[in-house]
Amino acid sequence: MTGLQKLLRNIPAVDRVLREEPLQKLALRLPQEALSAAVQEQIGRLRQEILAEASLSANDLEPANVALAAARSCRDLLEPSLRKVINATGTLLHTNLGRAPLAEPALAAMRTVAEGYSNLEFDLGSGHRGYRYSHVEKLLTRLSGAEAALVVNNNSGAVLLALTALGQGREAVVSRGELVEIGGSFRIPDVMEAGGLQLREVGTSNRTHLQDYQNAINDNTAILLKVHTSNYRIVGFTKEVPARELAPLAREHDLVLMEDLGSGLLLDLSRFGLDPEPTVAEVVKAGVDVVTFSGDKLLGGPQAGLIVGREELIEKMRRHPLARALRIDKLTLAALEATLRLYLQPEQALQEVPILRMFSADPAHQQLRCRHLLERLEAAELAADVNLIEDIARVGGGAMPVTELADWAVEINPLRITVTELASRLRDFHPAVAARVQNEKLLVNLRAVFEREDERLAQILIAALQES
Repeated sequence: MTGLQKLLRNIPAVDRVLREEPLQKLALRLPQEALSAAVQEQIGRLRQEILAEASLSANDLEPANVALAAARSCRDLLEPSLRKVINATGTLLHTNLGRAPLAEPALAAMRTVAEGYSNLEFDLGSGHRGYRYSHVEKLLTRLSGAEAALVVNNNSGAVLLALTALGQGREAVVSRGELVEIGGSFRIPDVMEAGGLQLREVGTSNRTHLQDYQNAINDNTAILLKVHTSNYRIVGFTKEVPARELAPLAREHDLVLMEDLGSGLLLDLSRFGLDPEPTVAEVVKAGVDVVTFSGDKLLGGPQAGLIVGREELIEKMRRHPLARALRIDKLTLAALEATLRLYLQPEQALQEVPILRMFSADPAHQQLRCRHLLERLEAAELAADVNLIEDIARVGGGAMPVTELADWAVEINPLRITVTELASRLRDFHPAVAARVQNEKLLVNLRAVFEREDERLAQILIAALQES
């Protein structure tokens, strides 16, 4: 008998492995079918490794060790896949980490609505059926100055609904420099095609003039569309036509002027060192008929696509069949309403909306927080070099992807493990920690870390560096 055949014969039976202690402990937490499947997967993996002549020993095939490996594979069934992460990357609107965290009033509103019934589509005054979007429409019109408003599940959906309801079967004119692709392969030309519109490109990738739009208008034109470039910038020899110049042209030809702002700002944040961006109210005032923007980026609310504009155009969208397919749920509405109410008093919004608070954080205070973290790490006498360094925080996804904010960070150079291994260990804690690997060092930036998380972050960093 060959060594390979001997190893194959020594693979234990499923029922034998199931009697081992690691799986017996899980018997009260997982159904027998799940445990059996985990063992079968582990045995199949061992068989493949043996046939591939991998370096396995008889010890690897002991029932107790097979059971232990199968029990570890069950972890994904026992633990939530979607879980909390401490964002120490220095990127505030981190798409992979869920973008903007919600304000406390938004969290409270979601819990109130979730734990029982609500007047989602019930008019408490009349006792008759109500309108789902009435909970936020008045807030949006007050904050934007628009005549009407509508909300769908995300901004891609908002753009798709607006284009489909207002221009299906006709043409939309767009500058070549604004035919963007953003995360998830969301492309403006593809959205137009899905909405049944014909795309008419004007200008060049770096320069578009008002005359370009004028020359493109024909009897089949329905929309003049502007799109925020969001995740990239064209610099140098460039020109674009602002909405205030396109508005008279749209009115002259009875066309819809639509602008997708991407992130969408309700407050001017340039005083905090951020790049100047037009607010939603400024765009509406400039004469744009339909404005779309996100709820979970610069606004600091839940994922949603917000649409504001002229009453008759919003009504067309409300009546379109696509509106129901894209509608948002009661929890999103509750969080969005609570977030928008904070903006009625701008100074309150700056204090209570987490993403706005992060934008306005004092660099001197950030330096102090980093110094305290550094002192905790130094006191633990870890096998690592730790330093306080000047750093840059970034706004991240949305309208300001390259905007930088002066900041500080703790730089960690582990001495006994690689920086990649350290980053991996941090992701395995509860909560997980996401930090930035740069120049073979781990940078821990506290701009997007809540102060209530500082102590837990220090504990996790120390534990990760102390593990053998």
